[in-house]
Amino acid sequence: MKKGILFVVSGPSGCGKGTVLAQVLQDPNLYYSVSATTRSMREGEVDGVNYQFLDRAQFETLIENDGMLEHAEYCGNYYGTPRKPVEEHLAAGHHVVLEIDVVGAMHVKEKCPDAVLLFLMPPSIDVLKKRLVGRGTESPDVVEKRVAQAEREIQCAHQYDYAVVNDVLEDAVADVRAIIRAEECRTK
Repeated sequence: MKKGILFVVSGPSGCGKGTVLAQVLQDPNLYYSVSATTRSMREGEVDGVNYQFLDRAQFETLIENDGMLEHAEYCGNYYGTPRKPVEEHLAAGHHVVLEIDVVGAMHVKEKCPDAVLLFLMPPSIDVLKKRLVGRGTESPDVVEKRVAQAEREIQCAHQYDYAVVNDVLEDAVADVRAIIRAEECRTK
């Protein structure tokens, strides 16, 4: 059986990662890796769907036993990618999709040099800002912080194997699907 391919998708908040991936992940041969966290579950979230909710001791045990492909601590909580389900799905021939930040993507690339890194970009910073404001979920100062963070993250796009601009949703979805197909045909 042919081993699956690990795809790592990053991009700034508001670039449409979730929207693009929701369509791409309709492919039954793709497995979306659910990240783990120690933060409390929020209303409406489901364990194993939104995150794997772990206590701090469980998470730290995974770290100590090299059970995380990548992890970080943010605002007093751990976030990371459990290694075991990723490796099991790859071994079963499924492609695995991780949706993680730039720092996490670079850690995964160190541990998994064959991983394919894909950076999803907004068509412009102005469009990104309009999308963030349009969500209506953040205050203007939080939007400004997210825009500043997006500008820093976009500077890292050259470290990725592919960059896809999410201007027209259908085009971005088609581009990601084409990248997956091209990687399936790679002769490496």
